Amino acid sequence: MITPASLLTPNNPAASAAAAAASTQSRIPTRILNQDDFLKLVVVQLANQDPTKPQTDTEFIGQMTQFTTLEQTKNMTTDISQMRAQQQILQGMSLLNREVEVQSGKSDPVTGVVTDLVMDGDSPKLLIGGKPYDLSDVRNVRQAS
Repeated sequence: MITPASLLTPNNPAASAAAAAASTQSRIPTRILNQDDFLKLVVVQLANQDPTKPQTDTEFIGQMTQFTTLEQTKNMTTDISQMRAQQQILQGMSLLNREVEVQSGKSDPVTGVVTDLVMDGDSPKLLIGGKPYDLSDVRNVRQAS
């Protein structure tokens, strides 16, 4: 029998590396199940069930309900994360041209006027004296004089 491994020769390291990469890729499990995966599982269950003891419709409905609930929870978590990011941007914008006191870690507090709002990845940073600070570092807010 000819196998992919038998086709590899020591004289062809590129083919050997490609086969090793393909073999590794095929062994990486999928961590996220979607509705298509669920429907495939249901079909496999139906095809392999004991004909003398078939599953009832209520069992499949229960499984579908659980999967739907899980999917909705995942979507809701994503929506809440997006809302939190938007809320942080609005909070940062409300501090523009205001005098704030920030304290990052154990360093001494810094007081200054927020001159700009910059994004660092998904989180907004307040620019005070040319240096960025997290919104969570804000200790006091005053109207700039």
